[in-house]
Amino acid sequence: MSRPTPEGGPERLVALADGVFAIAITLLVLDISVPQGLNSEEFDQALSDVLPNLGAYGISLAVLAGFWRDHRAIFRGVRQVDGGVIVLTILGLGLAALVPFPTALVSEYGDESASVVIYSAAVASLGAVHLALAALVARRPWLRGGAAPVRDEKLSAVDLGATVVVFLVTIPLALVIGPAAMWWWLVLIPVKAWLGNRETL
Repeated sequence: MSRPTPEGGPERLVALADGVFAIAITLLVLDISVPQGLNSEEFDQALSDVLPNLGAYGISLAVLAGFWRDHRAIFRGVRQVDGGVIVLTILGLGLAALVPFPTALVSEYGDESASVVIYSAAVASLGAVHLALAALVARRPWLRGGAAPVRDEKLSAVDLGATVVVFLVTIPLALVIGPAAMWWWLVLIPVKAWLGNRETL
């Protein structure tokens, strides 16, 4: 089996990823605002109305930050990239840049099952692409100079897998029980806390 032609070091690809994640996170806050010229009663109502936006922002910030961290973990030790790595990275970055759209849907139409389904599908797709990227890098040891994946990278793959499963399960849950399916996302908190503890051992 012939090896794909290396395209150079990973520095530019990692820098591009850092920039896209930073922009995506910045775009999350653009829908959070309070109109000017409100009286006290209108101001209180406007603050109440913006709470769902803040909640959606917090969730998506955690999601994007987690994927950014996982992306950097995938590239830890990588010395060369090839066409497959570049394609999967660009696909993942395209999905990351898309996250502000389903975030806006959840913040504005969180009582609609379709919003939860679209958000969950976007996050699960992003996680699946990251998993595919991690698997590709693991199967091509020459990209890391022959070095085997380290333990932290394996834990990162487990972290990604858990995220994909949780958000995939949310899709049928939302179709059955509605927007309350979002509470299922909380299961990731103890899972990620446990995995974080494993990394420090």
